[in-house]
Amino acid sequence: MSAAAIRELVESVVVAFVLAFLFRTFEAEAFVIPTGSMAPTLMGRHRDVHCAKCGYCYQINASSEVEQPTNRLTNNEVVSGTCPMCRFPMDVGPNNPQGKSYPSYPGDRIIVTKFPYQFGDPERFDVAVFKYPGGAKTNYIKRIAGLPNETVIIRHGDLLSRPDGQQEPVIIQKPADKILAMMQPVYDNDYVVPELLRQGMPPRWTPASPPAGQPDAWKPSEDGKSFYINGRSPGEAWLHYQHRVPSYSHWQRLQSGGRLSPESIPPQLITDFAFYNTERNRLEQVDSWRQALDRSSRALGLGKSLGHQKLGLHWVGDLLLECSLTADQGRGQFLMALVKAGVVFRCEIDLATGQAKLLIDGLPEFQPTAMTKCRGRGTHQVRFANFDQKLWLWVDGTVVQFDAPTSYWPLDDSRPETADLEPARIGSRQATLRVSHLKLFRDIYYIAERGASTMCDYDAAPGEFPHFYGADDFEEKFIEFFSDPRHWEVFRRRRQVEFPLGKDQYLALGDNSAQSMDSRLWEQRGPQYYVDRNLMIGKALFIYWPHSWNTIPGTRGLPGFPDGIWFPFFPNFARMGTVR
Repeated sequence: MSAAAIRELVESVVVAFVLAFLFRTFEAEAFVIPTGSMAPTLMGRHRDVHCAKCGYCYQINASSEVEQPTNRLTNNEVVSGTCPMCRFPMDVGPNNPQGKSYPSYPGDRIIVTKFPYQFGDPERFDVAVFKYPGGAKTNYIKRIAGLPNETVIIRHGDLLSRPDGQQEPVIIQKPADKILAMMQPVYDNDYVVPELLRQGMPPRWTPASPPAGQPDAWKPSEDGKSFYINGRSPGEAWLHYQHRVPSYSHWQRLQSGGRLSPESIPPQLITDFAFYNTERNRLEQVDSWRQALDRSSRALGLGKSLGHQKLGLHWVGDLLLECSLTADQGRGQFLMALVKAGVVFRCEIDLATGQAKLLIDGLPEFQPTAMTKCRGRGTHQVRFANFDQKLWLWVDGTVVQFDAPTSYWPLDDSRPETADLEPARIGSRQATLRVSHLKLFRDIYYIAERGASTMCDYDAAPGEFPHFYGADDFEEKFIEFFSDPRHWEVFRRRRQVEFPLGKDQYLALGDNSAQSMDSRLWEQRGPQYYVDRNLMIGKALFIYWPHSWNTIPGTRGLPGFPDGIWFPFFPNFARMGTVR
């Protein structure tokens, strides 16, 4: 090779490195998510689990399996997790009953673009990467919750803003795309467990008893996953959701060959239970009585039991209801309802005209209307949500625009009422309908903490809440508390915390509030609770390489392929996409 060719090669390599450096410095950079503070929006190191009972696929945190920041493996592997649908505690450790391997995978790989923050400022709800104020060598990734020159208030799981000079705070409302990105699963009726029903557990979706003289009611399908009504009777017919959640002791009883009594699984309030946080590690320290419980339960094919803090300690009233609606005739009305603090929020869709109307009990003047595609015969996907004191409706993936604001002024949401034990409902008013793929989601619950992590935002008197802390029978006490309205006056004493922000100061919170070392807690380490503008690196743009599935999607359960057709490094297309 001639000297000129060598010089040309060296120049090309140098130019390539310079361009790469400039691109990395000023345009975009790749990052790997290390922990689960932003789950499930962004996954840190985790394990994928297919529930052995209902088949639901979920993820559990495995960031404790590696040391930070060296990323060296430890011997503290995750050995169990709990399904969010049927609450079956899965053993995923060595020699598990399924005879399968559950490897842990590195976190999502994302592209962070620096351009938006070089020519503009961070916006609320951006997922941003920044230098940690207490150590500028450490990069953090959180969601921007507070902006300069305002006070952010965390109250009852919501965010409120009081701009400088303003007396009263207003609730911070998420836009539609952020709602869909941040909502957390509560229950998917496609994952009904026949075993639970056969052994005595009541179904979660049940037809309400029709009034006298009105024989028409919703009829469940044979598998209990869909419901049909012929709409011939006058009046309204309803399906009610009840949050009946089997506990660890219930699964123990079933695995031992016993049956469930319906009264032992009463409907409960929906809480901020998060499946991602249900991991139990091999070396995790627990009470001696629970160690004995874990040893006896593993012989029954169960994973480890959860402590009370992982069951979800806070009532969540902001919900989203989704279903597939099939109208056999273009008549009557399709009804959806959500309940919060005893107040019923309704959406009524006239199938003859396609007009949708929103209603709130006790507010007769609140009646926004809009035209939708739900007109005549056909099938549509419908979502109805009550998030951040605003009602939302989606039809076939598109947000419906109403003729009047759908926000409502604050109601007394300080405590739940008995009606909150049936928080989601679907109805028919003389309409011939079939509903399927019923799914219920909840909003993020931001825990009101500042400076120290307590995992709980109740200022309760001794003996009130949580009265099951440290108790051997904490599961029974937990169920009693969240199913009995006589205990709920304590919800009026939930804390609120305030974070004043000055010029160029931002509040950064994780989507996984119970497991996020974010602005709320930094003061316990010494630095301020805010992120200075000059510490901002960029905005998370794209998940470009979540871990591979190693199997072809849709082949799980095929004859001869119970785990799917093996295909090494098959891309996980489902998780690739824009970070919202």
